[in-house]
Amino acid sequence: MGKRKHPILTVFVILGVVVLLLGGTMILFLELLEPSSSFSFNEKIGVIPIDGTISSSQTITSQLVKFKKDEDIKAIILRINSPGGAVGPTQEIYREVRKTLPVKKVIASMSTVAASGGYYVAAAANKIIAAPGTITGSIGVIMQFIQLEGLLDKIGVRFEVLKSGEFKDIGSPDRKMTERDRKMLNELIQDIQEQFVNGVAKGRNMPVEKVRKIADGRVFSGARAKELGLVDALGNFQDAVELAKEMAGIKGAVTLVYSKKSRLRLMDLLVETAAESVNKFLQGIKTRIEYRWSGLPGLGPSQVDRSIGLYGREGVDSAG
Repeated sequence: MGKRKHPILTVFVILGVVVLLLGGTMILFLELLEPSSSFSFNEKIGVIPIDGTISSSQTITSQLVKFKKDEDIKAIILRINSPGGAVGPTQEIYREVRKTLPVKKVIASMSTVAASGGYYVAAAANKIIAAPGTITGSIGVIMQFIQLEGLLDKIGVRFEVLKSGEFKDIGSPDRKMTERDRKMLNELIQDIQEQFVNGVAKGRNMPVEKVRKIADGRVFSGARAKELGLVDALGNFQDAVELAKEMAGIKGAVTLVYSKKSRLRLMDLLVETAAESVNKFLQGIKTRIEYRWSGLPGLGPSQVDRSIGLYGREGVDSAG
């Protein structure tokens, strides 16, 4: 019996080896087809997309560090389509970009929106390219609260708060803000605003006073931003690639290496989607301070182009 089983086991082993070889070949083939493939004899430029609201810095900063250390990557392009976001993560990305400049050239390529924190990050780069109609600027800080005191009174709900100091429950939805509260928070906002202004001035090599004059939250088109010195050139992503090649001294064709996103399983994707929905709801009711452009009412970054067509120039200006 043992001798009869031996040929069957041999066949299974051979089949297993064949499957592994075919699988490995297929994976290699797919890797070669990807634009982010490292199997290329061309010079390489790293591309890091920054999409949507900036709520975390870890993925982007770690990719910056990875590209900075990779000797095959000759320059880095930040492809930005973001209205900004949380102050801390935005400043962390800005700092990592600045730390990268002595090692490699960094070019910011603006897409539909690169406003507020999105512009803050771009300002850290060596050069900025925007489309003429890109929505950018919005240099400013926003802090929002929700006030439920009137509603709670109507339904008979009261909060009992014990606190160690006058300002410990500042911004609480169950009480109105006092003048002392407003004064303290305005001082905080001005402090963070100055950090924004100084960051832009340093990154763009502009006088602080010149930046401060336009740092009132207004948004600009890419064309107007270029006139103000906030943008270096007008163009598209391919123009940014050509500029990166020129600054890095690359001749001929290049391979664009995109930062890889983890491939989530179906369950992971469902959990992430549900968590994002809950987070968006919570964002609407919790206190936050951000470098973020709120945009037109009810519209996200992906809808800005369409909103310009619907509302005309006046709609965009009033949003700033």
